Amino acid sequence: MSSQMQFNGQAGTGGSKGPVNQMSYLCASCSKSNEIKPKEPIRCHDCGHRILYKKRTPRMVQFEAR
Repeated sequence: MSSQMQFNGQAGTGGSKGPVNQMSYLCASCSKSNEIKPKEPIRCHDCGHRILYKKRTPRMVQFEAR
């Protein structure tokens, strides 16, 4: 049974897909950071507001203008 455990701690349902991807979002109402999984409803964990903003990437993005 332990050979079927995945990274998220649940029993495997066939094949290992690696860790669960969580995205970090900011609530528009209370400005708290929220970690949301792909199948989880889009809702702030603290206040219940449904407008969330995606955090900006930490890597530098540079474009070449003409």
